Amino acid sequence: QVQLVESGGGLVQAGGSLRLSCAASGRDFSDDVMGWFRQAPGKEREFAAAITGGSGGATLYGDSAKGRFTISRDNAKNTVFLLINSLKPDDTAVYYCAASERLVSRPQTEYEYDYWGQGTQVTVFS
Repeated sequence: QVQLVESGGGLVQAGGSLRLSCAASGRDFSDDVMGWFRQAPGKEREFAAAITGGSGGATLYGDSAKGRFTISRDNAKNTVFLLINSLKPDDTAVYYCAASERLVSRPQTEYEYDYWGQGTQVTVFS
């Protein structure tokens, strides 16, 4: 069974930080492009961050994420992380991780990904 499971979400005060995890199983994701998206209630799903496969670790961030978000991965553990600093109430959303078996030309777009997790809720209060 191929599975992505997000964890680490919760209720956090504005200004704090949070590290989300995405545990992948069922196959080797070490060479996959991994992405994080988020979706707030009543909003479209929004790209947050992506990281290339292998050991290169090239990263890309969405406009709302750059400067505050850091994506990383531990291929030995088949896990990708998203560190969010300086949390804002606008960061409140369900955060999803995704994986693509192939190189993607537009990692910002959700249709480039093959696998998705169920999401983890992040709620930021002020």
